[in-house]
Amino acid sequence: MKPESAALLPFSPRTIPQTPHHRWPRLYALHPQVLHPWRSRGKGLVRVKRDWIIPPIRVSENSKQIPETLVQIKSDKIFTGEVIYKLEGPGVDQEPKNLFEIDDKTGVIRSKRPLDREKYSSFSLKAFALSPSGERLENPTTIKIVVLDQNDNRPVFLHSPFVGTVSEFSVPGTSVMTVTAIDADDPVTENAVLSYSIIGQESIPPNAITKIMFGINNETGAIYTRDVGLDREVVKEFKLKLQVADMGGMGLTSEGVAIIHVSDINNHAPQFSPDLYSMTAVENRNNYELGRVNVTDRDDTGTGNWEARYSIGNDHGGNFAVHTDPITNQGVLTVVKPLDYEAQSKYHLFLEVENLNPLSSKASRLTSSIATVTVTVVNENEAPRFREDPIQIEVPESVQPGTLLKSNIAFDPDNSDLRYEISRDPESWLDINRDTGDITAKRKFNMRSPHVKNSIYTAAVKVTDAGGVSAVATVAIALKETNDFPPQVFPLTGFVCRGGSRSRNGLLLTAVDEDLPPQAAPFLFQIPDDLSANWTITQVNDTHAMLQPLVDLEVRDYAVTVLVSDSGSPALSAEAQVNVTVCLCDSFRDCKSEAGAILGSSVGINFIALIIIVASAALLLLLLLLAVALTACGRRHHIKKGTGLLIGESEDDIRDNVFNYDEQGGGEEDENAFNIDLLWNPHDAPPTQGSFYPGSGIPPRGKQPLRKDAPHKLPSPTYPRRPPADPTDIEDYINDGLEAADHDPNVPPYDTALIYDYEGDGSLAGSLSSIASGSSDGDQDYDYLNDWGPRFKKLETRCACYRAENVLKCVSKSGVVCSHP
Repeated sequence: MKPESAALLPFSPRTIPQTPHHRWPRLYALHPQVLHPWRSRGKGLVRVKRDWIIPPIRVSENSKQIPETLVQIKSDKIFTGEVIYKLEGPGVDQEPKNLFEIDDKTGVIRSKRPLDREKYSSFSLKAFALSPSGERLENPTTIKIVVLDQNDNRPVFLHSPFVGTVSEFSVPGTSVMTVTAIDADDPVTENAVLSYSIIGQESIPPNAITKIMFGINNETGAIYTRDVGLDREVVKEFKLKLQVADMGGMGLTSEGVAIIHVSDINNHAPQFSPDLYSMTAVENRNNYELGRVNVTDRDDTGTGNWEARYSIGNDHGGNFAVHTDPITNQGVLTVVKPLDYEAQSKYHLFLEVENLNPLSSKASRLTSSIATVTVTVVNENEAPRFREDPIQIEVPESVQPGTLLKSNIAFDPDNSDLRYEISRDPESWLDINRDTGDITAKRKFNMRSPHVKNSIYTAAVKVTDAGGVSAVATVAIALKETNDFPPQVFPLTGFVCRGGSRSRNGLLLTAVDEDLPPQAAPFLFQIPDDLSANWTITQVNDTHAMLQPLVDLEVRDYAVTVLVSDSGSPALSAEAQVNVTVCLCDSFRDCKSEAGAILGSSVGINFIALIIIVASAALLLLLLLLAVALTACGRRHHIKKGTGLLIGESEDDIRDNVFNYDEQGGGEEDENAFNIDLLWNPHDAPPTQGSFYPGSGIPPRGKQPLRKDAPHKLPSPTYPRRPPADPTDIEDYINDGLEAADHDPNVPPYDTALIYDYEGDGSLAGSLSSIASGSSDGDQDYDYLNDWGPRFKKLETRCACYRAENVLKCVSKSGVVCSHP
């Protein structure tokens, strides 16, 4: 393809514009290969045709002529049919889309919208020549479109405002800072060439300085000082109005601001104001503020050029100190050691001050300021002082009462009279003279006291002067152990085996001493020469000895006298009688009887065999007890053949063997008795009372027992002990009993007189019923009941009480529960 724009083809014949009559210039029409290159095909070697090279198409940005024709392309091949032109690439069918278009019939490329070089500086497109069927007629052509820059962007400062600092009294030409701006236009054009300038200056405070103090490099933007006279005490900062322009200062402009702070230098020394001070101090006190001194400094507050540092020039004793208050910059004078009025009553101090930062060479005054401080000490009543605290005393524990332990323990700086007392003495071992302070022993000490720790007994004494000021000191008494107690032999009884090796036979003895080392062990064991001639004692170690017989002694008890001595100074000793039993021993060297010893030494019983014997004896005893229990159980519950389950050979009816002990039965209205039909078969009823014991060898059970608490000796009706023959319902039996009880004159009203605990005659246990008691109350004296008070009177109205077997028993009158008071 070839372009059809004359403007784009100044040099190449491929770019010569076409005319309606000639598609090629005349210069190339005379040459047949140029005019008709296809005629040489197949006739030997021919030069291959090169593709068209189209120079870049330049288009200005922000063009107002829209749409704008850029170029026209044509295919240089001859076709009989129609040619269709297509365009692809960024700006057409790729982002950013719809910037360019092509006429598919004529091949004219146009711009559809204004272009912005700051967004897209160039475009590379592909142009195609296609047949109506979509076939490529020749290779695609690359078309490059370059967007030409216009000065459409103002330069912009990177910061607003710019902030810089310059020291006061800086010389001209001192660099302060550099300001920077940027321009979005093409940097290779004049549109992006920037020029800086200062168009205004303002001082803070206003009008403090009116002359121009700063300049700027118009190409680099570097700001510098132009003149002298920058004084922090006069002007604090400057505000500069900046301007930047493109096209070397002739184009578009922008403005900015630069703030320049004037920094302080230490050009002013601190000065005392005033330089003479008078202060008062109290003696015997320390670590308190004595007073403050003031300084002035014209440098910037809160900086090292302003902060003061103080020192004391002539405090040889080191009694004072001075430090700086970080807020007020004052010097704080303190007392670090107690002052003594009697030693020195007045001090003259010289204070010096300087800044934390070194003084600048530009300072007007290089010498430091000095202040004089006069300190007057005020006398006060000082507390008494102990010569030592704690007061150290070392005495033996057996010190005699009244012994002087310590004297001259305190003094008063004001020479006042002192009064002494013991403020703490848990064992009351000490005494003190109230006037002189002499400490004496009140009684003997005891090393075993719980208040003695590591042989140190601690007490406290108090001293008070005439003004009432007191002081307390600790008294530490180191007790030395003395030999106060003799040792005691232990044990005092034991045994020694007869026969055998002599080295193995003996009684091991030791000793116990209440004293502490070195007044106790090692112990020395001895046997007096004139006592216990048949025994000897051998030292084992410092605390033990072995008592042994010298000859083979008889089996019996012996009393051996042993003398034991300790290692105290002086040594104490004590005699003790040790009771020793000489006996025959078994193989384990245990003292046994003679027969046991012989058996143990000769025969010997195996431990497992002994266990078997004991287990066998226990098993036989268990079998014997089981046989006795089975025999008793079988005799009691043997059932006759052909009878009911509950009717057996027992001498008592089954009803006498089943009791409901928690059924206490109230008055006559208590008719809900327990139904025991299931416990008794009426068809198997026992014989009547007259024929119940027919020659069975069992003695009769006897008659109904009489009540011993009846108030009158009246005949009682016969209570039915057994129901009539062949009863059909147990209800008849119960009704008969109720009727007999209701007509019995010897019982209280409404009392059914039930015998809950009657279990038949012949019982080994005594009856628990007061009704069946065998004792008589005829000779009882009930007058003592009148002495029981109102509680018994209340009980008397509800119950009938009597005494049986020295026990008070009560019977209900109205169905209530009775209990004696």
